[in-house]
Amino acid sequence: MKKILNILMTLLVIANLFSSCTSKDEFLNKQPLGEYSEDAVWGDPALVETFVNTMYRNALGFPFAIERLSDYSDESHFTPDWDVTNFNKSLMTSDGLQGWSVDWGNGDPTAHTLHYRWDPLYANARRANIFFSRINDVPGDEATIANLKGQAYFLRAWTYFYLTNLYGGVPIITKVYGLNDTYNLPRNTYDDCIKFIVGQIDSAAMNLSDTYATNGRITKGAALAFKSRVLLYAASDIHNSAKNSVVASGFSKPDLLGYTGGDATARWTAAKNAAKAVIDLGKYNLYKATPTAGDSVAQNFIELFTSKGTTEDILLQFFSPKTDESWSGYNPGIYCGPNGYHNWGNNCPLGDLVDDYEMKDGSTFDWSNAVHKSNPYLKRDARLYSTILYEGVQWRKRPDDALKIDPYSKIQVGRVYDQSGKMIKAGLDTREGPIEDWNGGKSGYYVRKWVDPTVDPQYVKQDVPFKHLRYGEILLNYAEACIELGQDAEARTYINMVRTRAGQPNLAASLSGDALRQAYRHERRIEFAYEDQRFWDVRRWLIGEAAYHQTHRVDVRYVTSAATVDSYRQPDGSTHGAPIFSKEELGGDARAWDKKIYFFPIMRSEMNKNTDLVQNPGY
Repeated sequence: MKKILNILMTLLVIANLFSSCTSKDEFLNKQPLGEYSEDAVWGDPALVETFVNTMYRNALGFPFAIERLSDYSDESHFTPDWDVTNFNKSLMTSDGLQGWSVDWGNGDPTAHTLHYRWDPLYANARRANIFFSRINDVPGDEATIANLKGQAYFLRAWTYFYLTNLYGGVPIITKVYGLNDTYNLPRNTYDDCIKFIVGQIDSAAMNLSDTYATNGRITKGAALAFKSRVLLYAASDIHNSAKNSVVASGFSKPDLLGYTGGDATARWTAAKNAAKAVIDLGKYNLYKATPTAGDSVAQNFIELFTSKGTTEDILLQFFSPKTDESWSGYNPGIYCGPNGYHNWGNNCPLGDLVDDYEMKDGSTFDWSNAVHKSNPYLKRDARLYSTILYEGVQWRKRPDDALKIDPYSKIQVGRVYDQSGKMIKAGLDTREGPIEDWNGGKSGYYVRKWVDPTVDPQYVKQDVPFKHLRYGEILLNYAEACIELGQDAEARTYINMVRTRAGQPNLAASLSGDALRQAYRHERRIEFAYEDQRFWDVRRWLIGEAAYHQTHRVDVRYVTSAATVDSYRQPDGSTHGAPIFSKEELGGDARAWDKKIYFFPIMRSEMNKNTDLVQNPGY
């Protein structure tokens, strides 16, 4: 039997060899399963669209990653640290970006900052260059091809915008380099880069549809809104030679960091006109711009930031429960939620941010005010309630095991003490609580903004999109340009639109000059919390020293004379006496600012590869 099997196997091998010889060409010409040849891609508009889709992800990144841009500004504290603290102490060098590029052991840096670095940004620029080198040969109807071009122009501009924000002027590359090409290229001036970016955006607008859309696709409106942001940033102090000496003084190539000539008034006028162009489209408006007497303003904001799109939205980035199945990419509910819900307690709001929310009457919150201190969350700006989870606030129903401990599902970030000062019971959402204490936040706050309270993120990923561009930004961009042009009354009008929607009183008609500028900057800090704006605003306004310092938390305690305390709250839901609130330093989060951090270092490895590059000052 064995001999017969051997004979059959030999015959089968011979047959296969014969078949291989007679159909060699057919075999070699087969299309690999799951892959497409270069010619196949550029011969099919549907595959070209897929190619462009990857540019979206590479450019927009993961704003809902476990680590967020807010952790690198004075908005939030990243509880696991992962070297974020060293970044916030200005310890970056040309050999390492500290927590900006920490390796988790899986070969990838932090998902949120992955695309905010030289290598991946230029990789995306190369992808755009490949697109433009082939798109004119792609078959298809003219409108489809034009729209694809518009998206690619926009995404190449978006990519270079981040390069210039991080590094200043960079080499502008529009050709596709091969392995045998020379790579030595000097940095273009900042002025050159902005002109290139604006030109790309203008080309995008010419090719894109002007149809209002909330499907995540780039439209003409998105291109015009992005132009508003680019020109606003370009006009800002960090790029103005009359104001940026703190950065550029002594640097041999100041034109890499900003404008060394030209007319600052003209630049602010261009920024104002770009914002007005979006306003004049008449396609966008603030969500529930004028709250009625019976409205919950906080609920209006919650609806806005958990919606799938409103007429305020200009560019959304959509996610789904299947987006990035790894734990690093997308599941914002579990990443930042309280540990008492079996969430991970990251990106916790700093007390410094919470304290900046105004009182309902427009006055400043003040810890030295006894009334404010007795209940810090009473009669505050409604945006606080839609952004922050704090002691005692009602939140979604707790998981079954936690519900047995807290049947009221109210946030517990405090501690109960006896008369001697000994802590005898910690809240569920603290690092001494009985549920996943290692995931507890340290600031006394958790983030609510963007989180869908209708799903349990332990088991279900939400599908809330991120708002990269929205109409509220356009109104404030316009107001900022007006302030810098001395048009204070016009600025107040547009700031007050945003404040009215938030239920806050109008700015005083007498507010002008630098006082108005500071009120505007405060408004922007509150309106755009956790929207990836503050990190850049701190830099373009040159206020790093004011933003990077010892941070603060809230301490919440209850003092009881009871002989025994079995639970954080009493059986009827009441607390063990009135809460005692105090502002305390957040241990281990002392930040420091070095002026070099206004711009990132070009990595030493890049400097070695391209000897024509000039390093940024301080590195």
